[in-house]
Amino acid sequence: MTIQLYQKTVDQWIQQHGVRYFDELTNTVLLMEETGEFARLMARMYGEQSFKKGREPEHPQQALSDEMADIIFVLTCLANQMNIDLSKALKRNIEKKTTRDHQRHKSNDKLS
Repeated sequence: MTIQLYQKTVDQWIQQHGVRYFDELTNTVLLMEETGEFARLMARMYGEQSFKKGREPEHPQQALSDEMADIIFVLTCLANQMNIDLSKALKRNIEKKTTRDHQRHKSNDKLS
């Protein structure tokens, strides 16, 4: 699925099932909430924290991917309601990074 198609799909879903978009502030708070849920899993799967007894997801990798998808969904809602074309924004972003950082990481001794 392309990013443009995903933005349209999210918009259609909101119109059919969500009634309307939450306001931008609410969606920003929801984005932080979803990011926190993702971070909690990361801390337990890859960091030094452990799951509480009986709280580990049955399929941790799937749980992680679901949290990533939740983040993308809310971010897409924000983009839609602010009339931002994410395809164009992502293209500009990679061009900026390529111009700015084309040698930065290669010359970083910490990454050798």
